[in-house]
Amino acid sequence: MLTADRTAFRDALPQGGRLLGMDVGTKTIGLALCDAGWSIASPAHTVVRGKFSKDKVALAAFIEQQQVRGLVIGLPLNLDGSESPRSQASRAFARNMADLGLPILLWDERWSTQAVTRTLLEADASRARRGELVDKLAASYILQGAIDGLMAGF
Repeated sequence: MLTADRTAFRDALPQGGRLLGMDVGTKTIGLALCDAGWSIASPAHTVVRGKFSKDKVALAAFIEQQQVRGLVIGLPLNLDGSESPRSQASRAFARNMADLGLPILLWDERWSTQAVTRTLLEADASRARRGELVDKLAASYILQGAIDGLMAGF
């Protein structure tokens, strides 16, 4: 199941379970995990992208190891909410991950990287340190927004 509808995604996981948040970029994929009760997201690590087939094998192994029940993939929309070429790339990535058999939620990530970068700048992180952290922190920001949205009204 691949959806942008948080209610349909939540209905696909009535027992909850760990979620994996993903910030999919052209060079890296930031990963974050949340607890089974969907209360807090934490940065996990960053995957340097190579051939998709090898990346998918590594991601599948991580998903199995962490007992992930669903995926939240950031969808980079334009500021006006319209789709961009990066949106289409993220949708294609999600479609290619669908055969893992997990529910996939596409989540608006318009401000994730900017918010994380601003926080790192305020913390006086060096450029190198920001480069190490930004992708997995952005994935955590995306995942936290999604779990907050999934838990709203329940």
